[in-house]
Amino acid sequence: MNKNILALAIAATVSAGAFAQGFPSKPITIVVPFAAGGPTDTVARQLAQAMSKPLGGATIIVENAAGAGGTIGAAKVARATPDGHTLLVWHIGMASTVGLYRKLPFKPLEDFEYLGMINDVPMTLIGSPKLPANTYRDFENYIRANGGKLNLAHAGLGSASHLCGLMWQSALKLDKAMTTIAYRGTGPAMNDLMGGQVDVMCDQTTNTVPQIEAGRVKAFAVTTPKPLAGNKILKDYPSLQDMGVKDFNLTIWHGIYAPKGTPPDVAKKLNDALMVALKDPEFIKGQEALGAAVVTDKRISPAGHKAFVSDQITKLKTVIEAAGQFAD
Repeated sequence: MNKNILALAIAATVSAGAFAQGFPSKPITIVVPFAAGGPTDTVARQLAQAMSKPLGGATIIVENAAGAGGTIGAAKVARATPDGHTLLVWHIGMASTVGLYRKLPFKPLEDFEYLGMINDVPMTLIGSPKLPANTYRDFENYIRANGGKLNLAHAGLGSASHLCGLMWQSALKLDKAMTTIAYRGTGPAMNDLMGGQVDVMCDQTTNTVPQIEAGRVKAFAVTTPKPLAGNKILKDYPSLQDMGVKDFNLTIWHGIYAPKGTPPDVAKKLNDALMVALKDPEFIKGQEALGAAVVTDKRISPAGHKAFVSDQITKLKTVIEAAGQFAD
């Protein structure tokens, strides 16, 4: 190797290592692409606290940059200086936006460094208390007989409830699809479901468990491959897969990302801090209170995280394009 090239390579390696040793050199900002107070915001704030200690007590700020189904906040991070001080916490939207938006201001698989997955949040299929069905089997039969007359609520294009409803209807192959009604958030959709103005909804356990426990809605099934045996409220409800909805498995996951070009040593330092955070008893307890399960499989690695999201992009894009429901 040319001596000058070798010297430059050594200098670059030393420089990168020195940069990582001095990281973080200022407060870290975690961008949440939704309004404050929602599930993703809560996950990010709990994670910020848990990651601060392994990063030497670093100050980690959560910044909300809501709008356009999460794409405004994500684009902001994609354009940020790639030094590890600006990060993104986002959910399944990292994968679903590829199908929902025909023009995106960023490329999910190319414009970010994948740092690792955080959690999985199950979904629950619920109905109005006015529905005559009480079991999933009776519920599905009722949907098949009355699909064209019923309404399926969701919290907005690209929301968890929107994706779940699309996938479930697609899996059932209904002769007459339900009428889909978009709301501006889970709150108003849930209110109308409880009041009987709409008939069906599929949403995260973080939003549904309190209403199920209070008897304000009827629950029929969960979207995980197996029933949620460890959840005192949902343990007796079947999984859609067990009810014959083939290969149905949908959880709303969260991951953490940095801008493309973030130095590898800095990315590793962030992933190392994430590994510590995911084992923090307080963080685990906080996630369980949200109805979420901390990720412990290969998706916690950058490579495993990216491979998973790539697979999800393909899966969700097929469903969204088949439904013809786009956000732009």
